[in-house]
Amino acid sequence: MRPMSDRPTPSAATRGAVHRSGFACFVGRPNAGKSTLTNALVGTKVAITSGRPQTTRHTVRGIVHRPDAQLVLVDTPGLHKPRTLLGQRLNDLVRTTWAEVDIIGFCLPADQKVGPGDRFIAKELAEVRKTPKVAVVTKTDLVDKKTLAEQLVAVQQMATDLGFEWAEIIPVSAVSGAQVGLVADLLAKLLPEGPPLYPDGELTDEPEQIMAAELIREAALEGVRDELPHSLAVVIEEMIPREDRPADKPLLDVHAYLYVERPSQKAIVIGAKGARLKDVGTRARKQIEALLGTPVYLDLHVKVAKDWQRDPKQLRRLGF
Repeated sequence: MRPMSDRPTPSAATRGAVHRSGFACFVGRPNAGKSTLTNALVGTKVAITSGRPQTTRHTVRGIVHRPDAQLVLVDTPGLHKPRTLLGQRLNDLVRTTWAEVDIIGFCLPADQKVGPGDRFIAKELAEVRKTPKVAVVTKTDLVDKKTLAEQLVAVQQMATDLGFEWAEIIPVSAVSGAQVGLVADLLAKLLPEGPPLYPDGELTDEPEQIMAAELIREAALEGVRDELPHSLAVVIEEMIPREDRPADKPLLDVHAYLYVERPSQKAIVIGAKGARLKDVGTRARKQIEALLGTPVYLDLHVKVAKDWQRDPKQLRRLGF
C-alpha cells in the first residue's frame, strides 16, 4: 500500500530514457470520482462531473503528456445494475473498454465503505487475468486518517478474498491534489514501452461537438430533481462559424437540443418563464467558450422523446 505523502516524485531523468505509452481506464461505481480524477491528471477539464451518479455516458479519453511517458486515460461510465436499455449499453461499453486497455484503475471512494457494488466490479475484474489492476482510493480529503486506513485494509482484503492482487493501492484526492502526481507516476510505470500515441499538447481525442454537448448536459444537471439526470440527453445539431464576421471578432453558432422523456421534465428544464434554460445556456456557453477559445452564440431548445432510454431507435439517434 502507498502511504499518503507529499514527497516529490523522481524526475524523468532519474528514471532513465525509456519511454512508455498506453491506455488506462478508470472504473468503479457511479459517482466514485473517476471523472474528477481524470481531469486532475490531464490538468484540464475533459470529462464532465456532477454530484449526480451516472453522469458519464461516453468513454472520454484524456491524454497525460510526460517526458517519460504518454498516458491515455479512458474515463468510463459507472458500472451499475441496469434498469434500461441505455444502462445495459453503458455497462457493455465499460466491459469492452476493459479488454482494450493496458491498465485498469478501480476507483473506490474513501468516504463510503466497500459494498456489494464494489465487490461485484472486483469479481468481474478478477476474471481479467493479464491486465494490471490498480486500486485508487479517491476522495481522501473527506475522511480522517483512521477511516482511510480502514478503507485501504478493506480494499486489500477484497482482492485477497477474490484471489487476485492489486498492482498498487493508491489513496488520492483529486480535489486537493494530494498524490495526483503519484497516481500518474505509478500508472506510467505500468505502461508498455513505446512512442507517444498522440501529438504533444493534445489533451483529448473527444470530438468538440460531443464535448460541447456534454458541457450543456452538465449545466442542465445542476440543481434538478433526482429523476432528471438519467432522462436528459443533449445533441448538437449544428456548430458553424457565423458568416460575414471580421477575422478579429469571430462568433461560433451552436444549436443544440436537450431531450427529455416526459412533458413534466421539459417544464423542469425550461423553468418559470424560461429562466432555468436561460441560466443553463449562460453557464454552458462560458464553458464552451473556454473549451474552444472563441466567442459562442448558444441556441438551446428542449424536446420530448418519450421513453428514449428504452427505445433502440431513439438511442441510436441520440448517439448511444
